[in-house]
Amino acid sequence: MTHAGRVLVVDDDPTVAEVVARYLARDGYDVECVADGRTALRKAQDRPPDLVVLDLMLPGMDGLEVCRRLRETSTVPIVMLTALGAETDRLVGLETGADDYVTKPFSPRELALRVRSVLRRARGALVPTGAGGPLSDGDLVVDVSAHEATLRGGRLALTAREFDLLAFLLRNPRQAFTRDELLERVWDWSFGDSSTVTVHVRRLREKIEDDPTAPRRIVTVWGVGYRYEPRASQGGGG
Repeated sequence: MTHAGRVLVVDDDPTVAEVVARYLARDGYDVECVADGRTALRKAQDRPPDLVVLDLMLPGMDGLEVCRRLRETSTVPIVMLTALGAETDRLVGLETGADDYVTKPFSPRELALRVRSVLRRARGALVPTGAGGPLSDGDLVVDVSAHEATLRGGRLALTAREFDLLAFLLRNPRQAFTRDELLERVWDWSFGDSSTVTVHVRRLREKIEDDPTAPRRIVTVWGVGYRYEPRASQGGGG
């Protein structure tokens, strides 16, 4: 079988790890399981995976710290496993750099679908290529086919979800979208926690705005959601 990709599963519960690995293997993934954060970081460095399934609660180094350390050197997609109802943990996980999350107890089939969705987005398969080459707004360029974004000539370290959100907004300038609309059109979620969008917008602003506290590209439309405002309409400038 041709492997759909390499997935590193990080969970100290052997039963959970075994079930996750079995379901992912059915979908053609090459799966490796580890039980602690330090081993996960070493494995990710020695043999970089295509995606990491990361439990929040780990012995020693917790999942948030593992996520932070991975994000220092990598944009590998991360799907975090969190406890049911732990909204604060989920939001902190997204702030730290996770692309998606699944709450425990979870359906292994749902997790497998989330993994597939995140990986496809990371590879650019779900973002329409459109016409006319890369998307650009002054010094910001998003090359969808290469799945690369640059600002002032420097490459932006964007996660898969951040890239998709930026590409979508840039493709639809001056259009206001609610958080639920963005969840559906960028995340492919018919329902979900809209705070996921808020966190990703905040993270994206930190990477593309001159002053994230006073954003000029991704602006808030009060009572609605967000809109991308081209710099050209603001008289240019950096």
